[in-house]
Amino acid sequence: MLAGNPEIQLLYARWSYCYVANLRQDKWGYGFPIGGVAAFDVDTGVISPGGIGFDINCGMRLVTTNLTFKDIQPKLKELVNEFFQSVPSGVGAKGFVKINQSQFNEMMVDGSKWCIENGYGWKEDLERTEGNGKIDWADPSKVSDKAKQRGINQIGTLGSGNHYLEVQVASAANIIDEELAKKFGIHTPDQVVIMVHCGSRGFGHQIGTDYLRIFDSAMKKYNIPVLDRELACAPFASNEGQDYYKAMACAANMAFANRQVILHRIREGFSKVFKTSAEDLEMHMIYDVAHNIAKVEEHNVDGKRKKVVVHRKGSTRAFPPNHPELPPIYKKTGQPVIIGGSMETGSYLLVGTKKAMEDTFGSTAHGSGRTMSRKAAMRQVRGDKLQKDMESKGIYVKSASMSGLAEEAGFAYKDINEVVESLKIAGISKPVVQLKPVGNIKG
Repeated sequence: MLAGNPEIQLLYARWSYCYVANLRQDKWGYGFPIGGVAAFDVDTGVISPGGIGFDINCGMRLVTTNLTFKDIQPKLKELVNEFFQSVPSGVGAKGFVKINQSQFNEMMVDGSKWCIENGYGWKEDLERTEGNGKIDWADPSKVSDKAKQRGINQIGTLGSGNHYLEVQVASAANIIDEELAKKFGIHTPDQVVIMVHCGSRGFGHQIGTDYLRIFDSAMKKYNIPVLDRELACAPFASNEGQDYYKAMACAANMAFANRQVILHRIREGFSKVFKTSAEDLEMHMIYDVAHNIAKVEEHNVDGKRKKVVVHRKGSTRAFPPNHPELPPIYKKTGQPVIIGGSMETGSYLLVGTKKAMEDTFGSTAHGSGRTMSRKAAMRQVRGDKLQKDMESKGIYVKSASMSGLAEEAGFAYKDINEVVESLKIAGISKPVVQLKPVGNIKG
């Protein structure tokens, strides 16, 4: 697990406090706490759906424009309304990409590459996506028919809960590292960017559910005891472990494709509202990073280089400069890291560090985390009132559900500034710029 670094232990005490508290509310997450990182030897270790999360490859994507807040302010409501129509959100939402089973199988294997080849993006998007937008080993034959049925109509949808599409502003006062911000594409005061947070929807959830049942039997077969069924696991090298990894890769690749299709819709929306091409608006992706995933990586463990299966649940990669898996554009800077806050307080763009490689298997936090349950938040505010209050503060929000909006109130989350400061103190990621919300689509 984590190295015995007192700074990191302190970090986790602050970062994961709400999950300790949420143990009493049965909201701490399936199996592992959200924000957990664990690495297991590929030959002797295990793989666990609970250590990955059931929304497989839930992740973040950040996109630039050359517009300023002054440019978009008169058309902000039109822009948000456009996205509310073109990017379906909410429980059971279906996407506009209509594909047959053969095409869905191709998407499961190729991820974002399938989207680019079918006109849903730019070639440059691939190198700006973690792992070029796919995990190898994906095998659709390891995915149940039920999962396929749930996933085939969900391409290009946000879903519900804490997922969002957000229009944000990077003001000059909130740029922490000007040089890095420019290298990442943020170079103009009050520059407008767009952030997307979503994953594999019901497709990934069904895969997790299916293999949790399979692993129940596998643990008896391999004589693996656990204290909580949600920690069900199987040896990574076993048939069951390999089958799950191949199915998980399918869900991860679907999630990369989902965010890629949403990016396509975002570019279309900006072009429509501002009557300018996405190319002329310089709508380049900064990065897409996953935070519910397991990946085979090489790390130093006890002074030796080992191949391990790194589980990241509610945590994200934070690779340093010159890491071999980084694309050429980020070799010198290190990997962009995207951390979401609440829809009222904003988010951050950070960068990976060498210390993260030493202490946390190249990982950092993925977001601010909740301070209270969804039900508790709903008891404190009505969604329609929250919507009006946010608009009075300059944040225009559209939601598929007023109760779902209430669940996501800013007070239900930890202070994003304190979370980022913790990461900075621990040295496992370095803040670059804070991003403030002005428009939001919620499920």
